[in-house]
Amino acid sequence: MAKLKTEWEQLDDIKVAFWQHGSGNDLVLLHGNSGSKITFRQYQLEHFADHHTFALDSRGHGQSKSKDAQLTYEQQSIDVINFCKARGMTDVSVIGYSDGGILGLWLAVKAPELFTKIVAISPNTVASASTEGSMQFIEKTLKTMKFFRKLGLPLKKPIMRFNLMLTDSGISDEDLKEVKTSVMIVYAEKDMITEEHIQHIAGLIPGCRLEKVLECTHMSVPYQDETIRIMQEYLKP
Repeated sequence: MAKLKTEWEQLDDIKVAFWQHGSGNDLVLLHGNSGSKITFRQYQLEHFADHHTFALDSRGHGQSKSKDAQLTYEQQSIDVINFCKARGMTDVSVIGYSDGGILGLWLAVKAPELFTKIVAISPNTVASASTEGSMQFIEKTLKTMKFFRKLGLPLKKPIMRFNLMLTDSGISDEDLKEVKTSVMIVYAEKDMITEEHIQHIAGLIPGCRLEKVLECTHMSVPYQDETIRIMQEYLKP
């Protein structure tokens, strides 16, 4: 199996780590909170090998390097826009999972001239859209990490990441109503984002396609055969 090599793109205040693979139409892959480009290894080598794929480590994640006091979805989306511009990319498709799905929505809002197709897997625009159980897990984990950081453990970045999940995206309903980019939202039958919220988002975006994948969870939905099939069909040139 081919080996993916880490490359770097130096932007204003961040050195973005990424893997690229294949040839064809440009496809940017954006992982979820506390994940990395590793999430999309099989996407690059197998599922979307007919595309020129770029799997990025978001700000505060993976091997990307930046100095941050906090993380915001808007800033992470600006990093993606700047990455694509730096590499002369236009007519770009995106698959974003979870937090990456939020970034995908930001890209549709901010740069429709660059991004022509967006797949957002299980996104949310407000933190309160997470299910009650998910919120309890995030808050409990964050409290535990803060305790151990006081004892000297190097947990600054993990804490910033979990704080991000308790923060609204900054995307308004009015922003979504003005989206010009083609958007598809995919979500799991047992998602950590409420179905009501996902349907609300989809209803605001003009022409948005909405797909529910059965018998899976928020954590497993990106890897389902049905999810892959739906996205492959949608992203065909």
